[in-house]
Amino acid sequence: MKITFLGTGTSQGVPVIACGCEVCRSLDFRDKRLRVSVHLEVDGKSFVIDTGPDFRQQMLRERINHLDAVVFTHEHKDHTAGLDDVRAYNFFQKKDMPIYGRPSVLEQIRQEFHYAFAEVKYPGIPQIKLHEIDDQPFEIEGVRFIPVNVMHFKLPVFGFRVGDFTYITDANYISDTEIEKIKGSKIVVLNALRRESHISHFTLSEAIEVLNKIQPEVAYLTHLSHQMGLHAEVENELPEFIRLAYDGLNLEI
Repeated sequence: MKITFLGTGTSQGVPVIACGCEVCRSLDFRDKRLRVSVHLEVDGKSFVIDTGPDFRQQMLRERINHLDAVVFTHEHKDHTAGLDDVRAYNFFQKKDMPIYGRPSVLEQIRQEFHYAFAEVKYPGIPQIKLHEIDDQPFEIEGVRFIPVNVMHFKLPVFGFRVGDFTYITDANYISDTEIEKIKGSKIVVLNALRRESHISHFTLSEAIEVLNKIQPEVAYLTHLSHQMGLHAEVENELPEFIRLAYDGLNLEI
């Protein structure tokens, strides 16, 4: 499996519009964060988890020329807004794009991209085929995905385990039952918004506490805001097995 971090930033990205903090002014490429998303290449199959507002830019940057399916964690705009750009894959692959999500996510997609479901369709609109998922494992092109239920304040969100890799974003609570699903993963990706308390995201210390329970071989923090601090400085504070993810980071497992 090859894992590529397409984006590692929070809903505003980094730098934030009109902000003059040291992180937003940083010249370190690791402090430039598009909205959060990840690409998985498994046994020759290509998947994206979430299509945020930067989806087009991310796919061009990583030269991802084939996409077999899109899997959604939840319905927030910073995770869904770029879905229209699957049109290019429709054109070159000559087929509909399979979309996987829980019922609330699919309903949101029907609303936001209503033109894709119109009775009389305008030429060139995205061609998508919706697939409803629940908390049971499912397969796409022979690749098994295990949903992991987490909470984003009061909103249920799915993380996903694929083989020895687990990806979780937009969470501030994971039950012990769901943590058991994650244990044994060699690589775990978990969100950590900032140092200060937040209503719907893990803080840095909270994320470290969760990862200490799971004890993967290595963990990467994502969905980082400019309030977290400079990449180089924060990394020096982390336990040995935890690192900050950054846009364009490639891993293999």
